[in-house]
Amino acid sequence: VDGRLLYGRGAVDAKGSLCTFAVAARRAHIPENIRLIVIGAVEEEAATSKGARYAATQFTPQACLIGEPSQWDRITLGYKGRLLIDWRWEGALAHSAGLIASPAEHAVIYWQRVQEYAAQFNRDVSSPFKQLLPSLRTINAGQDGAYGWAEATIGLRLPPDLAPDEVAESLAPSDDATVRVYGGERAYVAERDTILSRVMRGAIRAEGGQPRFVYKTGTSDMNVVGPIWQCPIVAYGPGDAALDHTPDEHINLDEYLQAIRVLTDALENLTVNITGSSS
Repeated sequence: VDGRLLYGRGAVDAKGSLCTFAVAARRAHIPENIRLIVIGAVEEEAATSKGARYAATQFTPQACLIGEPSQWDRITLGYKGRLLIDWRWEGALAHSAGLIASPAEHAVIYWQRVQEYAAQFNRDVSSPFKQLLPSLRTINAGQDGAYGWAEATIGLRLPPDLAPDEVAESLAPSDDATVRVYGGERAYVAERDTILSRVMRGAIRAEGGQPRFVYKTGTSDMNVVGPIWQCPIVAYGPGDAALDHTPDEHINLDEYLQAIRVLTDALENLTVNITGSSS
């Protein structure tokens, strides 16, 4: 702790949000006929998202809040999709003075192909949320006698109008390489004007803020449960998401307390409105 700043991995993403949800749920005064559930979903950082996938089969909520950092006065309405590709090439080596591509060069050629595909898709597209964003996560090469190999893991963040299967088909391997495609999730965009969105905006204003909607270039459990539950859904949580996974990750404790007050107010108003609409 440094003054009002709390440092540590997860302070922002996403233990800060989980603690905000737990405290707000405990403090909120809700009608007796409303069941409020706080879920700490495992594998939130993994492509398999086992916790969210299990929860999606166990509950049918009337509204859903995802705990993800966006700062106390912002409401997240959408996340990009995702696709992961493990690429591998194996083959005979050649002398480095020759014209035959080395294993490492095969990997670079495939990565350049991915970049060219993304650049073609992104032509005349200015919004990062609507762009196809590739990243080279790992690349390795080696040899065993007269044979060599190369491996690469590539991640792609997908815009709303691009399906994982379409990307996988367009980037099918050549030159005897193989790929394992996994972690496919479609982008998800929630409705802007729902009862959940309205109570969140009202709670932020009550705390003195000016609410703003944001759309994230990452992926979250919203991508998993949103299409299944088909209910009002947003993501909310304190902290600067730009600090996620960095050595400087920290959360301002005053902002954390603000977010608790916002969420407590929103939960109370949401449950009253749900009760009224159900009666």
